[in-house]
Amino acid sequence: MLIAQVTDIHASHDNDNLRRFDRVLAWLEHINPDVLVLTGDLIDDQWYEGYQLISERLSQKPWPSLVLPGNFDARYLMRSIWGAQRWADDAPGESLHFVYDTGNLRLIGLDSTIDSAVSENIMSHLAWLKKQLQNGSMPASLLFLHHHVVESGIPSLDDTLFYGAGELAELIMCIPDKPLAIACGHVHRPVAGNFAGVPAYICGSVCPANPVWFGSDHVPPVNDPPALMIHRYSGNILTSYHVAV
Repeated sequence: MLIAQVTDIHASHDNDNLRRFDRVLAWLEHINPDVLVLTGDLIDDQWYEGYQLISERLSQKPWPSLVLPGNFDARYLMRSIWGAQRWADDAPGESLHFVYDTGNLRLIGLDSTIDSAVSENIMSHLAWLKKQLQNGSMPASLLFLHHHVVESGIPSLDDTLFYGAGELAELIMCIPDKPLAIACGHVHRPVAGNFAGVPAYICGSVCPANPVWFGSDHVPPVNDPPALMIHRYSGNILTSYHVAV
């Protein structure tokens, strides 16, 4: 099974990020994933027409797509474009969590942009997440969020780690049904790490990347192409790939 992850398009009327997204979609046609997960920040500058343009592109593809909001997104407009049935009907409040069962792998999307704030508290949603992780019908799961759960090393971005990360780590450590991995976005830079004993990935962005910068006086140059991730689940083993197009 191939799960494609795309994040942080940040489409706007005054940038070419939809063209960058088109490059990603064209590359995906070569591998024909089983499902595509978008982990937030689809638009920029409140360019709400961008949702319709992204939806039209997705509807032309043969694979199903799952969508999480980011801190630049508007939930009510996402519902108006994609329909409320795309997200979990038992999710607390206005959050747009999703659950997608593939037959041998459960994909869980946890909306980490509660109240559209940049840095958020998901503690009130951990009971919902625990229920999804402990569902006995799926032997394995893969967890998606918009906000990163491991430090990127970029100071301005690590300030937006969501509140409740400690409680999330405690939940994952104390349950036997741990996700195989946690896949996030938000940083605009591919990163790999470990969170509560689980592999944690930050997917590179469709929009221009952030530099590999750790707060020093000198900021390294950056000119990365659009990026995505492919998560391959085969023989009960998950392998994840950073791809630049």
